[in-house]
Amino acid sequence: MRNRIVIAGSLAQRPGKGGHAWVFLQYLLGFQRLGWDVLFLDRLEPEMCYDASGEPAPLERSENLHYLLRVIGAYGLEDSFAVLDGQGRSVGLSKAHVIAQVRESALLINVMGFLQDPEILDAAPTRVFLDIDPGFPQMWQDLGLARPLSGHDRYVTIGENIGRPDCTIPTCGIDWITTPQPVVLDEWRTGESTPWTGFAGVGAWRGPFAPIEYRGATYGLRVHEFRNFFDLPRATRETFTIALDIDPADARDIKALHSAGWSVVKPQVVVAEPWTYREFIHRSSAEFMVAKGMYVRSNSGWFSDRSICFLASGRPVLAQETGFSRQLPVGNGLIAFSTLEEAADGAAAIAADPRRHGRAALSVAREHFDSDRVLTGMLEKLGVA
Repeated sequence: MRNRIVIAGSLAQRPGKGGHAWVFLQYLLGFQRLGWDVLFLDRLEPEMCYDASGEPAPLERSENLHYLLRVIGAYGLEDSFAVLDGQGRSVGLSKAHVIAQVRESALLINVMGFLQDPEILDAAPTRVFLDIDPGFPQMWQDLGLARPLSGHDRYVTIGENIGRPDCTIPTCGIDWITTPQPVVLDEWRTGESTPWTGFAGVGAWRGPFAPIEYRGATYGLRVHEFRNFFDLPRATRETFTIALDIDPADARDIKALHSAGWSVVKPQVVVAEPWTYREFIHRSSAEFMVAKGMYVRSNSGWFSDRSICFLASGRPVLAQETGFSRQLPVGNGLIAFSTLEEAADGAAAIAADPRRHGRAALSVAREHFDSDRVLTGMLEKLGVA
């Protein structure tokens, strides 16, 4: 019986981003809970490697590798990973050992197609492309800008509206399997009931991808959506704190945020590690979430992995609508908005009774995002017992 699942993704490429690390940890720890052995594969090309001061560094001395080792070690995965450098070298398991384990696995889940090593991919009995940024890979492929979808056997996306008439993301002729993102509930339990401190959030202003022009429309980034909600603190008189990854070049936006009453904190200080990211959420009372323009305009059905962590911590979520209300209950614990006025009304509703909304938030997490249910369902759709 094949009892191993391999997950490939780009954790080490983005050191100091605790929330990003949790994207992979939810799958790795979630599959372990179901009794699977897991193997995590990462890739670090020389040009990706930097030291703690941001200067280029060899793989062995890079902050990228040190960060990955801290995360892997903290969650007991030190014997279940490999970092490949594209030149035949590896840290963790040897490439030969990796190929042997991949060959004996049930499937290889390639997050966003990050793993591109043909020897390893060819060894996998089933290669699953896992799309966690719905809209970007499909439009790149359809426009001929890149071919991230090539070389896989099955395709899974967290864009739960893909394939529906009201979703503008192309299917590229693929029969997509849709799934929520998982959360390992035990990792987010907190008995603490914090005094009301307002709303918090974590996000990148622009992120790694550029906007896309597709069939006469522009599909933008978080910055293009967030500007529509600059006035929310003034409209509500609530406190809004955001751990925001924003470049100093966006000085005009930084000034506008401060002027409008936003409290902007440095993510590398408060959410750099998976455990400090979790602490930030547990210290918060509720989340305010603005989505990337891609997710909103395409009506993708995307729902944030960060929001799921807030829900699992019993923290209510005020989230920009992306079409997720088709799948998720909204109005109690999870409130959706599309306009500034709707966001202000939602904030007032949560602030008026945060304990009730917190209990409802945890219920939403248990019913819709529990890793036991989500991952079991995904494997069933993939035909893996």
